[in-house]
Amino acid sequence: MLIIPAIDIKDGHCVRLKQGDMNDATVYSEDPEGMARHWLEQGARRLHLVDLNGAAAGKPKNESIIRDMVAAVGDSIPVQLGGGIRDLDTIERYLDVGVTYVIIGTAAVKNPGFLQDACIAFPGHVIVGLDAKDGRVAVEAWSKLTGHDVIDLAKKFQDYGVESVVYTDIGRDGMLTGVNIGATVKLARELRVPVIASGGLTSLEDVKALCEVENEGITGVITGRALYHGTLDFKEAQVTADRRGKS
Repeated sequence: MLIIPAIDIKDGHCVRLKQGDMNDATVYSEDPEGMARHWLEQGARRLHLVDLNGAAAGKPKNESIIRDMVAAVGDSIPVQLGGGIRDLDTIERYLDVGVTYVIIGTAAVKNPGFLQDACIAFPGHVIVGLDAKDGRVAVEAWSKLTGHDVIDLAKKFQDYGVESVVYTDIGRDGMLTGVNIGATVKLARELRVPVIASGGLTSLEDVKALCEVENEGITGVITGRALYHGTLDFKEAQVTADRRGKS
């Protein structure tokens, strides 16, 4: 299982939000490029980048910074990116500069045809991000809950050809309250494509618990606040996941 460090960009800084609240941001670094290199040096095998301003605006807002971050890690590890990706031209630009996977969230829910077109145009490079609370999908930076059932929607998008699903429990993200393993497993069991867990990872115990259900189709977990707050040591977490994956 991959432990995937998250770097969220707001106004050119590395930040973490509580439950997606743009007004509740903690700045962790003024050097996004340096942060990308840091996680590469720590042994990360994938990075998760989010353009938070882009997610709010519906179009890229930190594109030049993201280009520099991707250049900083080169082709050493895959980079997945979300936030403000609403058209095929944006996807093509990001893939051209070295982003490996684009994550489509709100646009997938509001415009499924766009997601389907993206999967056809860029096979193997499109991840769908589903943010949910109590089984219902949220959109627009988590500000609106829809009537969509997360499992039903994930199955539909799976048929479009998404590479994987990032599943975030928005009630837990940034709160250091533990991953909602039950809901994540429930989703993964219904899908053929991999699920990447997100939201609430706090400690090594969470990593161990996820490893116990890895064979359900959960291939990675995204973590931000736990790393930056020091409640989780990245190297220890990845070594633990590797050992348990081989046992």
